[in-house]
Amino acid sequence: MTSAAILLGIGLALALSTGVTLRLFMSAFVALTFWELANMTGWRHPSMHETVFGRLRPIVLAALAGISLMIALSTYSHWGLLALAVPILAGLPGAIARDRLTYAVFGLAILLVGYGVVGMREQYGLGFVVWLMGVVFLSDILGYFAGKFFGGPKFWPRLSPKKTWSGTIAGWVGGAVLGLVLWLSGHGDPALIWVSPLVAFAGQMGDIAESWLKRRAGVKDSSNLIPGHGGFMDRFDAVSGAVLAVLAIAALVHIPELVF
Repeated sequence: MTSAAILLGIGLALALSTGVTLRLFMSAFVALTFWELANMTGWRHPSMHETVFGRLRPIVLAALAGISLMIALSTYSHWGLLALAVPILAGLPGAIARDRLTYAVFGLAILLVGYGVVGMREQYGLGFVVWLMGVVFLSDILGYFAGKFFGGPKFWPRLSPKKTWSGTIAGWVGGAVLGLVLWLSGHGDPALIWVSPLVAFAGQMGDIAESWLKRRAGVKDSSNLIPGHGGFMDRFDAVSGAVLAVLAIAALVHIPELVF
C-alpha cells in the first residue's frame, strides 16, 4: 500500500509540476532509471567488482544522465540535445560486450522520454499528459480483464507469457474508444481516434521491451527501489513506450489537439 501511494505521488508530482520543479523531477527520474539500466547491462562485467570505478559505474552514469537531461532542458537547442549523448558514450566501455547496443538504445530511449515528457507538459498542457496516461492505464486495465475473460493465444509467449491477443486487441479498442469520446465531447480532434490505439500499442511494446531486457539480464525486477513493485523501469515501461510513440508521431505528422 505504501509503495502504491509512492507511485501515485510520483505520477501526480510529475503531472502537476512545471518549470524548474518539473525539470528537477524528470532529471531525478531519469537518473534513477539510468542507474537500473547500468546495473542490468554491466553487472556481470568484472570491473563491476574489481575496481572502485566499476562499483561506482551505475551511480556515475545515473548522475551524468540526470545532469545531461537538465542541461538539454535548460537550453532547448540542438547543442543542448548533444548533452544527451554524454551518458551513452561514457557508459559504453563499461557495459558487457553483448549489451553495448542494448545499453545505447535503452539509454537513449530513457533520455528521450524525460525530454519528451517535459516538452509535452509545457507545450501541450496538463490535459495532454492526462490523455496519454489515460490511454496507457485504460489499455493495461482492459488488456488484463479481457485476457482473463477471453483467454486465447498468447501475444508473445517467449517475452511476455501472460499477454494474450484478446487482451492486446482490447487495449487498442479501448484507446480508440477513448479518442472517439474525447472528439465527440469536443475535447479533441478526430486524429485522436487513430492516434490513441497507436499510443496504446506502443505502451504494450514498452512493457514487452522491458521484459526482454530483464530476461536478457537474468533478473526479475529492474531494481528494488520501490518495495513490492520492483524498479522505476518496471512501473513506467508502458508510459515510456507511449511517450516515444507520441514523439515519433509528432515528427512524422502532427500532434492531436486536446482542449480541457
